[in-house]
Amino acid sequence: MTPGARLSAAIEVLDAIAGGLAAEQALTRWARQSRFAGSKDRAAVRDHVFDVLRQKRTAAHYGGGDTGRALMIGVLHGQGADLEALFTGEGHAPTPLSDAERAFPQAPEDRATRLNLPDWLLPLFDAALGEKADAAAMALQERGPICLRVNTARIAVPAAQELLAEEGVQTRANPLADAALTVIEGQRRIRNSSAFADGYVELQDAASQAVVAALPLGGRVLDYCAGGGGKALALAMDPTREITAHDIDPRRMSDLSPRAARAGVEISLADTEKAEAGAPYDLVLCDAPCSGSGAWRRAAEGKWTLTPDRLAELTAIQDQILDTAVALTQPNGVLAYATCSLFREENEARVEAFLARHPGWKIARMDRYDVTAEGDGFFSAQLTRE
Repeated sequence: MTPGARLSAAIEVLDAIAGGLAAEQALTRWARQSRFAGSKDRAAVRDHVFDVLRQKRTAAHYGGGDTGRALMIGVLHGQGADLEALFTGEGHAPTPLSDAERAFPQAPEDRATRLNLPDWLLPLFDAALGEKADAAAMALQERGPICLRVNTARIAVPAAQELLAEEGVQTRANPLADAALTVIEGQRRIRNSSAFADGYVELQDAASQAVVAALPLGGRVLDYCAGGGGKALALAMDPTREITAHDIDPRRMSDLSPRAARAGVEISLADTEKAEAGAPYDLVLCDAPCSGSGAWRRAAEGKWTLTPDRLAELTAIQDQILDTAVALTQPNGVLAYATCSLFREENEARVEAFLARHPGWKIARMDRYDVTAEGDGFFSAQLTRE
């Protein structure tokens, strides 16, 4: 596909999203209908679509509308691309620009537009992040770093870097966690590398790794909201831990057993009845469902679909999870709460509400990780009985 044809495809996908399809659904549908598209073409179209979703308000401002074409033009305007060379109408390229589309508007003065946020989220960013709010919102407009976790139970970090480099994947140490690497070249080669296939590295955000690295070692551990199992796998790097993974929807853990086998670790999968029967645990980790606002550069659709009502639903779910986890935690154990949210409503406020409902508990440790070039935004709190 030519660069222009890729733009046309991205515009088609954006129009499908505007019509009600989720981004991943729209991309999958386009890929199935476009068997001629190679892996590089699919990756390029995906990048165009997510560039728009991360910067939707400024894209609409610069493009003069909210159609797929207008949004694509707006993003390309902002990137300083040669639009005339891309919008030629030749082959499968988009039709040539109109005079209005060639115009480059002044930069937006409205703060929410400039930060690419819905208006109602500005107070939440300000309340949680203060003077860092604008920097966080701007960081969410960029592509996130690709991070790896080295399986230190099987290989040293420098040796893993050498192995990756032999297959064209260049990395650097990430300061957020000792086992974390940031990929600086060869991102698309990771999944086909022997280092990945043989379980020496896993894809995992560095801040997510830092949350796990701060947890106490050893003992019986329950990952209560395991999802795909990234944190359970990281927890299993400590051979003195006995790991049980649980999720309210066991289907989310369907890939965890083969991933654990690849990593050479043992993780027991448990439904709710089995997880409760195995209590109490020395450590219960509740990586709770949340807005995902700290990771919106990877799932940019989220900041446009989140509503105040949905946020309220999430905070109620978070409270319920913590209340349930109390009974699963040893009297001298640790109850760890984590989210990939930036909002105080999902983080400190949930911990404060928990302490109000459960006298006799205290905060042993609490951490925030900002959205940066090193990792996503995360929050974690370790709670213990007094």
